Amino acid sequence: MRTARRRAAEEEDADVVHAPSRARDPDVQGVVERDGVRLAYEVFGRDQHPTVLLMPTWSIVPSRHWKAQIGYLARHYRVVTFDGRGSGRSDRPAGAAAYTDDQYAEDTLAVMDATGTEAAVLVSLSCGGTWSVHVAAGHPERVLGLFAIAPACGFPVSQPEREQYAWGLRHEARQGWARYNRYAWLEDDYDGFLSFFFGQMYSEPHSSKQIEDAIGWGREVAPRTLVDTTAGRMGCDGAVCLPLEPLCRQVRCPVTVVHGTEDHVRPHAVGERLAGLTGGSLVLLEGSGHGPHARDPVRINHLIRAFVDRVCPRVERTTWTRAARRPKRALYLSSPIGLGHAQRDAAIAAELRLRHPDLQLDWLAQHPVTTVLAERGERIHPASAWLASESGHVEHELGEHDLHAFQAIRRMDEILVNNFMVFADVVAEGHYDLVIADEAWDVDHFLHENPELKRFAFAWMTDFVGWLPMPAGGAAEAALTADYNAEMIEQRARFRRVRDRSVFVGSPDDVVDADFGPGLPPIREWTEANFDFAGYVTGFDPAALAGTDELRRDLGVGPDEKLCLVTVGGSGVGGPLVRRVLDAVPGVRRLVPELRFLVVTGPRIDPATLPGTPGVMVTGYLPDLYRHLAACDLAVVQGGLTTCMELTALRKPFVYVPLRNHFEQNLHVRHRLDRYGAGRCLPYEDATDPDAFAEAIAKEVTRELAYRPVETDGARRAAALLADLL
Repeated sequence: MRTARRRAAEEEDADVVHAPSRARDPDVQGVVERDGVRLAYEVFGRDQHPTVLLMPTWSIVPSRHWKAQIGYLARHYRVVTFDGRGSGRSDRPAGAAAYTDDQYAEDTLAVMDATGTEAAVLVSLSCGGTWSVHVAAGHPERVLGLFAIAPACGFPVSQPEREQYAWGLRHEARQGWARYNRYAWLEDDYDGFLSFFFGQMYSEPHSSKQIEDAIGWGREVAPRTLVDTTAGRMGCDGAVCLPLEPLCRQVRCPVTVVHGTEDHVRPHAVGERLAGLTGGSLVLLEGSGHGPHARDPVRINHLIRAFVDRVCPRVERTTWTRAARRPKRALYLSSPIGLGHAQRDAAIAAELRLRHPDLQLDWLAQHPVTTVLAERGERIHPASAWLASESGHVEHELGEHDLHAFQAIRRMDEILVNNFMVFADVVAEGHYDLVIADEAWDVDHFLHENPELKRFAFAWMTDFVGWLPMPAGGAAEAALTADYNAEMIEQRARFRRVRDRSVFVGSPDDVVDADFGPGLPPIREWTEANFDFAGYVTGFDPAALAGTDELRRDLGVGPDEKLCLVTVGGSGVGGPLVRRVLDAVPGVRRLVPELRFLVVTGPRIDPATLPGTPGVMVTGYLPDLYRHLAACDLAVVQGGLTTCMELTALRKPFVYVPLRNHFEQNLHVRHRLDRYGAGRCLPYEDATDPDAFAEAIAKEVTRELAYRPVETDGARRAAALLADLL
């Protein structure tokens, strides 16, 4: 356990590390110095009006706690954030006097001046509500409105469970709110306090990610700094605080207060008092805790936007079409992580159009899916440009052929919020009859969290069910995956009306024979009760393929030669595997001299970055990859489902190398391929030895195949399940 002194030293020596993937990067980053204290700020957007200033809160967390708001708000307004003194990339002055309410108010004005912000709507959380009142009362010309979430103002509101433990006195007790104590922070288990406090802040079930984030941020702040910030706010250790109630009565701008009824940090009576003193409106969130902006981001984002638009109305032109005049319209969402979804979704869309020739189909999609769709002349909705890159996030998370898929998706939370908000804007204006979501996890999750937003038929598609822990994650990861599964099961039980159709791309036996977690149902049993099964969707009919001999000739493959195709999917995660294959090529060609290689890098790996190797052709994205798969004699691929199943349908021998720690490839996909008797699974560790890898590839060339047949009518069956929703 680190001591307070060591923690403080580390804090001084190291810059705070921000989350690696963001929904939106700042347009401007800067630092302004006020009275010797440096304050780090960020600006998102340049020309939009008005400006929304997301205020700092208690120094236990930096401005990153607004991550679920920034991407959405910055599409509509100019957004400014800054790390309050004592947190993030800002300085940590010593002493309680440096952290009084008026210091934070003056910091706010300094940041506004530095960013050229004449006036702004101030949006705050917890302690930031007090500082917003100070700014609005003292400088009314700078504040257009106050939007206060879970304000922690120092009004005389009773909290017996906290008041029995004075913050500034030693207590023998070290449990519950007794942990909220300066001596406990400085002398005891600081991590224990962080876990307790953020567990109280996020009182809603299934809040593991929000708690995990906050604990991580809390560890970036030294206990001594946290003591100073609290003493300054409470008027201890020589700090002087002005009474807040008289200042509240001086506020003249519009005010909205939002407070959860299950706030265990500051009761909603505090929010009611702030609204009453300022003449503002009050929104109570039944069942919400102290951090609804993170736990219920969709609702909070919509409330903020409604408030800002009311305070600063803008002239907008809209068009409404009578329902009887509207054409049939569908919005298709295809997962951007890889290219497999795009191939099957385009095939399903083609079948759907056969049943509804008058259907207008839009795609809300991002690269690399848009590459496939553009080749087919599909219409990409212009709002797709607002989507944050999920493939880019996945590539950032990648190690050497190592992608912890479950944790990568958890850490993609702000991107998923941003992309759902894009979706919500699109469907609010688009009058869609049907939304088809192929593993659009953000849309399915947040529609269940906000079922009132559903105004269309909704079809969910997936080729696996159940988050599964990898063995290396131990008991902690098993508990997390079970919690995620339990939340999904609860959502489906309570809001079955959200999905009008749940389609599994496969057959019941393709579902893993495992449990969702302790006390939860078996995955296959639950899936059979909750899904329709379309069979697998290849996107092409293997029996109808022709011209592969001509394609082989075009590739320069002679009649006495064999072709090994190497492909690693549509994202950039396959680079290490491609290089391992290239290392093994000389050994393979010694064992099988007639074998030539075609390496397909896909749209996100530059072929020019790979070394030249005799006997190897390298190409980028191929829109008709399945034809090349049909033309090859052998393939080496990742463990992605689509390519492996295409090879199975084409009855080709192949070696597949699942990404390490990727639960879907190692568990769900492998289960399905084992059922078909297809492919040879090779751990990546074996692929790092060129000779062993070469031997595995060479052996596969001559393997006799006995694959189970793959369905060829999956697209038609899937379209039939969707057609009646129109």
